[in-house]
Amino acid sequence: MALDLSVFNRFAVTFKAGAVIFCEYEPGDSFYLIQSGKVKIVKIFGAIEKTIDILQPGEFFGEMALLEEAPRSATIIATEETKLLEFNRENFQILMQGNPQIALKLLKLFSKRIYDQKRRFQILTLEDVHARVADVFLMLSEGEDIPPDEEDQGMRTFHTSIDDIAHWAGMSPEDCRRILDHFGSQRRVEVYDNRIIVKNINDFKRFVSSRRSNQDKKES
Repeated sequence: MALDLSVFNRFAVTFKAGAVIFCEYEPGDSFYLIQSGKVKIVKIFGAIEKTIDILQPGEFFGEMALLEEAPRSATIIATEETKLLEFNRENFQILMQGNPQIALKLLKLFSKRIYDQKRRFQILTLEDVHARVADVFLMLSEGEDIPPDEEDQGMRTFHTSIDDIAHWAGMSPEDCRRILDHFGSQRRVEVYDNRIIVKNINDFKRFVSSRRSNQDKKES
């Protein structure tokens, strides 16, 4: 997000690596924009703690608690020294009223963020872990500009890491690597140090759709 927020530096706060910015279910009335560093979003599913996303500079969090006056929906932890702009309800309104361009960009980001959260939650509801990993690639391919040569073949190249795929799939990197190795043995993916190639994204669409359909039948 290419927003010049330098005039709001008076709202800057810094967290060290490993610091908890807020916890799930806490009351909250602050909205945060990441200026530098990274944070991870953590949720507890039963007895298992899962990292459901990693947020980068330019991204934001805390908006739902501020807008809906609801408890925090997840725990946020700084993964490295992180500088944030922290806006309470009053300052958030000043930010919106005084900066219509920022407000418009944030509105678009809110919409995308809500869609992304729903999409990622949809992935985590899949019981079949192989389908969960495949669905992460489907999510990443959505809305991307596809090179014509890849579009024709159904092939997709993802410049992402196994750790990132594991985060989105809600599993450990070791488990994710085993699943990718399995897909590799079936010649469905190729894993390199700097990219992962899905040989036929339509094959993954059919695979995920089939697993989700079977799961829905069992649950009905």
